[in-house]
Amino acid sequence: MTDTSILIIVTAALSSGFLGSPHCLGMCGGIVTAFGLSMQTLSPARQRLLVLMYHLGRLLSYSTLGLLAAALGKTVLLGGTPESFPWTALGVVLILIGLGMLGVGLFSPLERLGAMVWRSFAPIRQKLFPLMTVPRALAAGLLWGLLPCGLVYGALLLAATSPTVSGGALAMFAFGLGTLPMLLLTAVFAQRMHTFLSRWHFRSINGVLLILAGVWLLSPLVLHGTNHHGQHSHNHAMQQKTGSDQTLPHHMNDSTHESMDKSMDPTMDMPEDHRLHTGMPQDSTHH
Repeated sequence: MTDTSILIIVTAALSSGFLGSPHCLGMCGGIVTAFGLSMQTLSPARQRLLVLMYHLGRLLSYSTLGLLAAALGKTVLLGGTPESFPWTALGVVLILIGLGMLGVGLFSPLERLGAMVWRSFAPIRQKLFPLMTVPRALAAGLLWGLLPCGLVYGALLLAATSPTVSGGALAMFAFGLGTLPMLLLTAVFAQRMHTFLSRWHFRSINGVLLILAGVWLLSPLVLHGTNHHGQHSHNHAMQQKTGSDQTLPHHMNDSTHESMDKSMDPTMDMPEDHRLHTGMPQDSTHH
């Protein structure tokens, strides 16, 4: 399932980040404003560099969290389970994220827990301002990735279903990329994009599509096909093993075959006159 599932996970994470970015504008807009105010005295080129750095830090933070989530999911959730279970887990997660994008507060308990962690970093955040240097901007972005957010937690659940840890990191990186356009645009254009996405209910449409994708992955047809493929691979491996056991090794030489022939014919070592007396045929080499 590796390539197909990673493609599904990354695509779902990217779309969740982009179509859920109006929510990001509401939660992260204050942070973006604070960052901008702290850089007002710098040149435009310097400001662009620092903006790039703290967004890079945020993407690195998301990717690290995705790697950890995938490692946890690989060892705890998916280890030692039937072959169909990863598909089942991915289907359930897609449905949960879809419900979250439709407004169901499934991740509210996680957000409250994350808020406690976020408040514990307040002293560190205060020391980073103003963002005058690249290291400070990068560190601020790394901390920003820990901001409590239901969209982030949904994407982390996606990453946890990845069959590889690199796939989990890639999924969270894609999620972060999806949120970039809304956060990089100026206030005027960001508000226009917010209005456009809200007017056409793109977030709700994406939620419905994710739910349908999850239901499809949970359908008996898909799960049966996965189990059938796994059984076929197991049977094929057993057939190969049985066939190899019935084949003589290639390293057996002629003397080995001759000794086997003698062991199967007890008259091979008898004298010729005794063979004639017993009525046994003579060896053609004596004629």
